Amino acid sequence: MVSFSKLFTTGLLATSALAIPVAKPVTVEVQKRNSTLSTKRGAAFNDISTVPVLSSAGTISWAYNWALSLSGSLPSNVEYVPMLWGAKDFGGWFTAVETALSSGSSYILGFNEPDMTSQADMSASQAASYYKTYITPYSGKAKLISPAVSSSTTSGLGLSWFEEFMTDCSSCEISGLAVHWYGETADQFKSFVTEAVSTASTYGLSEVWVTEFALNADAGGVSDAATTAAFLETVLPWLDANTNVTRYSYFYCADNYLLSDSTLNQAGQAYVS
Repeated sequence: MVSFSKLFTTGLLATSALAIPVAKPVTVEVQKRNSTLSTKRGAAFNDISTVPVLSSAGTISWAYNWALSLSGSLPSNVEYVPMLWGAKDFGGWFTAVETALSSGSSYILGFNEPDMTSQADMSASQAASYYKTYITPYSGKAKLISPAVSSSTTSGLGLSWFEEFMTDCSSCEISGLAVHWYGETADQFKSFVTEAVSTASTYGLSEVWVTEFALNADAGGVSDAATTAAFLETVLPWLDANTNVTRYSYFYCADNYLLSDSTLNQAGQAYVS
């Protein structure tokens, strides 16, 4: 299994995405994707071999790996969405994204938690400049999703960072806002997503993507599958009914998370049902 690092402190656990992807090769093998996707539900992964397990129920329509390219092939009904994680990937970006788009990707994800020093670590103005250089040129070839911000409520982080970013990126041709959430309860999650939807609407953005979310207790692996399943059974119908939320992915498609011994555990079964 491909491994990755987790950089976090206790103070950041509730607000910071924990996945740092390993480097991915620019040369990829991507099958042409089915353009009629039926659900919002996605697979966030590092090991591509785990995705067929999650997608076998037919409720996974898209996937991403915190990276700009794939090594291998996804199931034919699962769309790959490339992400420009941060500055470390600038060198291989243009070749990789052209390959992804020609293979059927219809969206591009921006930077991974640039509001957090442990992740892509950019000021709002830096991120806007980079976005205009590396992502905006693909407007018209794909829908462009914003940098994914944390759920921190600290000034200058989370949604307030995004608002600063949009001040400098109002002409970036962005279609949707991406957010992450780590917290304690379904009610907290719904409240944050509702705030994100309101923030997106302020800037005329038609989509909100929740590209990482999990209970704090599950950030390092699912601690109690029954509790996680109950959380998912509460929030997934709410997400599916929320017309402003167009895609989401739970953290994440891997053993000790949604899988156990490479099969769906109780949490994974709740996610795909």
